[in-house]
Amino acid sequence: MRKKSLLVGILSVVGMTIVFLPLQKVFAFTETRTDQSKLHYISATSDNSFRIRYTHSIHKSDVLEHYQYTEDSRIQMLGMEYEDLAIGMPGYAEEGQRLTQHDGKYYLQFEEAILENFTIYIGDLDIDLVFEYEGLEYDLKKDLQRGKSYLFQVKKVSLYEQWKGVRMK
Repeated sequence: MRKKSLLVGILSVVGMTIVFLPLQKVFAFTETRTDQSKLHYISATSDNSFRIRYTHSIHKSDVLEHYQYTEDSRIQMLGMEYEDLAIGMPGYAEEGQRLTQHDGKYYLQFEEAILENFTIYIGDLDIDLVFEYEGLEYDLKKDLQRGKSYLFQVKKVSLYEQWKGVRMK
């Protein structure tokens, strides 16, 4: 009887550990400015590079931001590419950056731009806002609520957090 109770106890602890221990690395979008925030996520694999593509609201041209996540789940901004200068787009490089132009596009590269997270606003305009990962495109305007801000970060979550959250497709 004691062996059976011990076995049940061990299996319970193992089961709880599997369910509640954060093991799965994800790209997490968590709504800000709310008491009832919900996790929206995309499962991450060993490919650490991803991109965000959006249409600039004034220029109406695409902007492509290149990122990768580091071993400790921080976000490293690698660079941007865009066609138009002026409102909202850098026309020169600051310290730790390099701006080049080729075939009508501007390329801004960052030497060491590393972030813990950033906030992304989902505007209510009918223009592109896409998260690109492993050859797939996730339309953030469809998967997230327009007019809301989301904290974006790369982190590990548990099975329980995945069950409570929304997997983006």
